[in-house]
Amino acid sequence: MPEDVSARVFEPFFTMKGPGRGTGLGLATCYGIVKECGGDIYVRSEPGEGSTFEIYLPRVGEEAQQGNADGDPSELPRGLETVLLVEDEEMVRWLTARVLRQQGYQVLEASNGAEALSTAEEHADVGVHLLLTDIKMAQMGGRELAGRIRKMFPETRVIFTSGYGSGTVANSGDIGPGTHFLQKPFEPAAVARKVREVLDTPQRGRLS
Repeated sequence: MPEDVSARVFEPFFTMKGPGRGTGLGLATCYGIVKECGGDIYVRSEPGEGSTFEIYLPRVGEEAQQGNADGDPSELPRGLETVLLVEDEEMVRWLTARVLRQQGYQVLEASNGAEALSTAEEHADVGVHLLLTDIKMAQMGGRELAGRIRKMFPETRVIFTSGYGSGTVANSGDIGPGTHFLQKPFEPAAVARKVREVLDTPQRGRLS
């Protein structure tokens, strides 16, 4: 990559691909995960020579704990509420929807904010109990979407997701104290428990 491109590869939505071929969030997500773990990531690239990415992470003195990250689906919390899932990465959306449907939820899917609003309007008779949305999306961000969904269904609960850590997202001003947040990538058990936790939390009259 030329220098002007390699200098921007970690920026959200920066991509050299044509329309419809990618969102430019892959390396931005990697950057967010590495920084949240207290590490650093660097890129060295020369046109015609290839690219090298170096990741430096702090040492951990304790032995990692072994366990079943997914958990037994039969032991995870269940529900019958309607969840509007908004995620522009098709595989992430498919997996998340699959997990929630296995736990009994009615899942409405959308790949962007405009599609989510249209889907919500089509299901106005059912309503939306919870909005699970990526906070960083092209055209319409998750916070704007949440505000517009709340105008349609004031009691809708909201969980924001992002490849960036909560600290990074909070520093950007996208979320405030008390906001429900789930960092990607997340385990199936984690999303099932978070959804149930938020649905069972008393409403506080703000984006949460």
